[in-house]
Amino acid sequence: MKKSTLILFLSVSSLLITSGNIASANAAATLHEYKSLDLAPDGKRLASVEPMIAGAGDATPRGPVVVRSVTDGQVLSRLDPCARCRYSGITWAPDSTHLAFLATDERAGSVQVELASLMDRAVPGKAKSVIALTTIHGLAGALRWSPDGSKLALLVTIAAKKKAGALEAGAPQVGEIGTTPDEQRLAIVPRAGGALKLISPPDTYVYEYDWLPDGGGFVATAAKGDGDNNWWVANLAAIDLASGNIRTIAHPDVQISMPRVAPDGKSVVFIGGLMSDFGFVGGDIYEVPLDGGPPVSQTPEFRGSFTSLAWRKGHLYATAIVVDRTALLRFDATDQPPQEIWSAPVSAGTGRDGAGEVDPIVVLSADAERAVTVTEDFGNAPAIIAGPPGAMRSIARDNDALHVGLDVKSVVWKSDGFDVQGWLVGPGERSAGKRYPMIVQVHGGPSSADLPHFGRDDDFETPPREWARRGYYIFFPNPRGSYGQGEKFTKANIRDFGGGDLRDILSGVDAVVRDYPVDDARLGIYGHSYGGFMTMWAVTHTQRFKAAVAGAGIANWLSYYGENGIDQWMIPFFGASVYDDPAAYRAASPIESIKQAHTPTLIYVGERDVECPAPQSFEFWHALNAMGVTTKLVVYPGEGHWIHQPAHVNDLRRRVPDWFDHYLTR
Repeated sequence: MKKSTLILFLSVSSLLITSGNIASANAAATLHEYKSLDLAPDGKRLASVEPMIAGAGDATPRGPVVVRSVTDGQVLSRLDPCARCRYSGITWAPDSTHLAFLATDERAGSVQVELASLMDRAVPGKAKSVIALTTIHGLAGALRWSPDGSKLALLVTIAAKKKAGALEAGAPQVGEIGTTPDEQRLAIVPRAGGALKLISPPDTYVYEYDWLPDGGGFVATAAKGDGDNNWWVANLAAIDLASGNIRTIAHPDVQISMPRVAPDGKSVVFIGGLMSDFGFVGGDIYEVPLDGGPPVSQTPEFRGSFTSLAWRKGHLYATAIVVDRTALLRFDATDQPPQEIWSAPVSAGTGRDGAGEVDPIVVLSADAERAVTVTEDFGNAPAIIAGPPGAMRSIARDNDALHVGLDVKSVVWKSDGFDVQGWLVGPGERSAGKRYPMIVQVHGGPSSADLPHFGRDDDFETPPREWARRGYYIFFPNPRGSYGQGEKFTKANIRDFGGGDLRDILSGVDAVVRDYPVDDARLGIYGHSYGGFMTMWAVTHTQRFKAAVAGAGIANWLSYYGENGIDQWMIPFFGASVYDDPAAYRAASPIESIKQAHTPTLIYVGERDVECPAPQSFEFWHALNAMGVTTKLVVYPGEGHWIHQPAHVNDLRRRVPDWFDHYLTR
């Protein structure tokens, strides 16, 4: 019997929440987070924002700024000057005695730059004072000290109409459209406090920046116009501190991130590659003279994807995804292969999540003798690790009680001549001879990669440990187009969305079913964003899956081109606009093969999604309904590409497992 449902949540009060269906690994424990982590230049202390999450559906957590000893993780001080603010942007002064951070009051629509003094010698690390240096009415992020410690730079959006970034809910599209986009600008505040001084031009959106070594200006990635859309065509630019004049250094033919000026001030390195979302970094390392010129790749044959950069003591340090590991590497010369210092099969990062806050992954002391990061994997919740870069160890054990025993495998298989890798996660305790249902979860992007991750209890995607608790295996393939195996692999799905990447996924499923206790008759597929598109594509091209969930997907690339707020991202992947080559877009559209769809499919989307607008989900739902395929569509009010509101998160965390349970476990 055909079943078709459209669910529009008109208010939070309309949600029916069954919190008992959502259990963490240890219901008595809470997840302790470490966000905006930074290490003092002298390597003795670190600081992070440390909220506590009790479970799915809780209000968005806030926490204090916590200062710890790097040696043993001992808490030295807790800073919480604003009872209703959320903190971010932690940055240590060059002298390691002061700490600056941002305090955002969302109800007031303002951000304060806070300065904490940590000079009390009687109680090492204890805050002597916390004062507000300035107040911004809008958004702020990427707070960084000048080289001499006399001032702070940051990125600000005055009177912002929406949160920064295309992942956030779009501004209401009413009135005359596109006339005054938000512009994120570089600004300065003196160490002594005072009025904010805007530096960069008012018609230019600045995405990331780095101070010049002499403190006289910046290098930045920047573009004119709509900031959500134009990161894919951003320039590498120099901005003068005194005048605000901006000069183009280079306009690379790749997406760019992490600009870092060499210590001698003569050149700039950055990560360049095929990237599909701002903040999800992966590519090669390029170098270009500060005076300008053609950027040159320094790592064209590297089998991995670089994710962050930092200069220390004349050496360039980088992090990278190398197949199935996160690695820290050092270059003795940028034109020589890097030396691996540390690697592990984990996700790592410092939890930067504000405007312009691209995650530096690992933070090093000024002399590069100490390093810190936060790691997690499928069975272990986030933990701070610190110490010598090659021998970091856990120093904060707040989440030890959340450990979950799981069956985790890094699986490698052949597909069209590629070595493809993915992760298989299942219950730690299994019955002999039993075969289990499996969910194939396809990551977004496509320029991204799945690494071992514990998952937050308030994420809208069900964590792997929860699937295992329910008796599922879950498979995270990293097909062509993913990070981790070099730019050739990342570029291998250009003009081939749904082609080679789907073959990679299906051959990976074959390998898993052959070698592990998975029931080939009980397979589901699930994805969000590009993963949502791949789910729509899969159910219109194969009958392998018995149930599907498509979050924020793309059904029709032709109509999508005119609906989304980020059409610039499509040119590198399709080679031309939809107006110049509509056939390429039509060929990759699931809607063109809708008559082959038979799989029961749950669809969900945010009402104000800029990246994958709701009409795409409506179009696919309408088509499945017309074909007599069992389907439901859920639209979450006020949400963007990411689902944030606790009630909506809680609903998804109930609805998605229930959908798969109905079709795969009965």
